[in-house]
Amino acid sequence: MAIDVTFLRDIENGGRQEQPLEIATLLAKFISAAKVSLHIAIYDFRLTDPNLSDPVINALKERAEAGIKVKIAFDHGKPDAQNVDPFLESGSDPAPKGTKGFLETVFGGTKVEIESIAGSKLMHNKYVIRDVNTPQAAVLMGSANFTDGAWTYQDNNIVQIASPQLCSYYETDFQELWVSGNIKSTGVNDQGTVMVGRSKIEVAFSPGEGQTIDRMISNLINTARTRIKIASMVITSHTILGALDDALRHKQVEEFAGVYDETQMNAIVKKWKKSLTSNGIATTFEEIATHLAGKESTPYTPTGKHNFMHDKVVVCDDAVLTGSFNFSRSATQNAENILVIHDKGLADRYSDYIDLLVKQYTHISQ
Repeated sequence: MAIDVTFLRDIENGGRQEQPLEIATLLAKFISAAKVSLHIAIYDFRLTDPNLSDPVINALKERAEAGIKVKIAFDHGKPDAQNVDPFLESGSDPAPKGTKGFLETVFGGTKVEIESIAGSKLMHNKYVIRDVNTPQAAVLMGSANFTDGAWTYQDNNIVQIASPQLCSYYETDFQELWVSGNIKSTGVNDQGTVMVGRSKIEVAFSPGEGQTIDRMISNLINTARTRIKIASMVITSHTILGALDDALRHKQVEEFAGVYDETQMNAIVKKWKKSLTSNGIATTFEEIATHLAGKESTPYTPTGKHNFMHDKVVVCDDAVLTGSFNFSRSATQNAENILVIHDKGLADRYSDYIDLLVKQYTHISQ
């Protein structure tokens, strides 16, 4: 493993039935390879199917019993049911409460340490750091939460990278979260560039570098000359929408395509149209959306099917940006992480994946 990527698709919309178990196996294998430490920052961790939960939970317990330092930081700020509509309308990632109870139930009385992370916004990361400060250090990151729905019905991507230098950035972020117990002030000046083989990788964390990430995404789009492929649950950042709009108006690239979650964006656009000051951005999004495919996911309820188009990816020429960061203003204020990987072969794979999603959801909407 230098850089490995796994693409997830809704098993009811082009994905394979074996996918959920394969992801559980992938994660358990990554965990079981730990020799020194496992540090996990995860927004939503609730696995109810024993076929999916047992491999992961057992692997974590086994490593902890073997003397490995296993720590899990999780978000404790998900909204109550009566407050969920403003939460969704702001472009925040919906997930029901329950992570704390699940982790306390499965790890209570074990050597696995858990810590809820508070804040005015979300601890929205999804990463696992293995064996930091050792030559075998590796990180697993991406857009997928550790839930049945994320591995079964959502479109997501997971990246594994072996790099001690990259892991040191992730460890800095993790320790800030773990020690403070709050997302406030985390990620400040936590950005940099590393080389993994011949691939240059840029890394950044919010909220400290939230505006930096927003600009990184828009700058990638602004400098693209051959292709722009985007897959994001929501696209509400005015900066990013402006860059996409410019790219289309000026016919900046030969290939422009992408996919978003239509159900989530419809709620946001409806809110925009009620405000005189937001009518313009609603029009901009609707014009851009004519060039994109929209997934009609199930409207969010705490107990409903969570089948969102959940990727947060943009491919620009030979670079791909991915991570937990939705393309929204809310994401700049959350605890998030992103990578920009400059690697033509990997960018081609992401481009092909986005094309499959576009084909799938364009067909459904017709």
